[in-house]
Amino acid sequence: MHKTPLNDFHVKNGGSMVPFAGWEMPLFYKLPGLGIVGEHVQCRTSGGIFDVSHMGRLKVNGRQAAKFLERVCTRRIRDMKQGQCRYSLVCNAAGGIHDDVIVYRMEEDDFLVVVNASNREKIIKHFADVKAAESFVVNVDDTTMKTAMVAVQGPKVIEFISKVSREIPSLKRYTFTVKNLLIAKLTVSRTGYTGEDGVEVILPAGMVGMALTMLMKDIDPAKEGALIRPCGLGARDTLRLEASMPLYGHELGEETNALGTTLDFAIALDKDADAGGNPISFIGQEALKKTRDNGGPSKKLVGIACEGKRSPRQGMKVFVDGKEVGAVTSGAPSPTLGYPIAMAYMPATVTGEGAQVQIDTGKADGERIDGRIVKMPFYKAPRVEVKTAATTVST
Repeated sequence: MHKTPLNDFHVKNGGSMVPFAGWEMPLFYKLPGLGIVGEHVQCRTSGGIFDVSHMGRLKVNGRQAAKFLERVCTRRIRDMKQGQCRYSLVCNAAGGIHDDVIVYRMEEDDFLVVVNASNREKIIKHFADVKAAESFVVNVDDTTMKTAMVAVQGPKVIEFISKVSREIPSLKRYTFTVKNLLIAKLTVSRTGYTGEDGVEVILPAGMVGMALTMLMKDIDPAKEGALIRPCGLGARDTLRLEASMPLYGHELGEETNALGTTLDFAIALDKDADAGGNPISFIGQEALKKTRDNGGPSKKLVGIACEGKRSPRQGMKVFVDGKEVGAVTSGAPSPTLGYPIAMAYMPATVTGEGAQVQIDTGKADGERIDGRIVKMPFYKAPRVEVKTAATTVST
């Protein structure tokens, strides 16, 4: 079982540690006012700090790095600018999903790919197989164990950062900058997985303790009302669900048709050739084109707002007019909205907003949860203006 460089921080602050994708991670913290719901509210109303060091971090560089990533990623890569991030999928030949990733363009032929912890070894092998089969001149270096990754998320985070940096608050969403901390370099991106504004920071593993001490020097995370407090995997899951962000193993998987995921923005089906006529289609593109040309995917991901207090859970069957039509992929009570929510795959013919559904709880008495299909995301953070000495930044 791997431990992240922040393991001591978790233990010191009462982290309830659980195994997750081969790592020991905090599910929640046993501090006053926290726990999963408390941490969720903390992030939505002020700021939360999440250890995401379990995520894989792969350096991809070399003369054909951009061309290689064009081949393995569904998103366009070669037109990315230095300092830009892009969310993308990595598909199999059938149009199913190996993983969802974020690609950073560090320099012309130098990229960083952040992958899910549970898929890191699979993606490393996939990249190696594609490199060998198609003779790409590219290097892939797994830097996960050498680095740490921390997310600081919430409506008050950017204003807090603006007191020590003018550059970071001025970053646009899905861009990043590289900063110096003594002899180390920190990659700070305006990204996150909570639906709130904030940053994610990648830095050398040996420097994370010092960086965290500097960040929290005037903040006591054990104190209720603190600007930033620690948050674990439990709150991270309910936060991303409210923001309708898919999770691998729930909404995404090898058998999931990428076009049914609501992630069309991350799939460039017209990625056929560059200006010189060189092929740049991604793996799985032909299969997804066939899906599109044949009328689209048979199932689509939808959001469901539920009545009552009973919460849907993954795997529960979804019914329309007494007929089983799908299954819940994720479900939980929504601390922000005050009612249970869920995502589910359902036939494209019955996914209109307002459609009434029933979710079978699996109980012997046949109990079902009433709900209706709603537009996603369930929750969208309001825009916030952050004033610095130099400018006003809208987030």
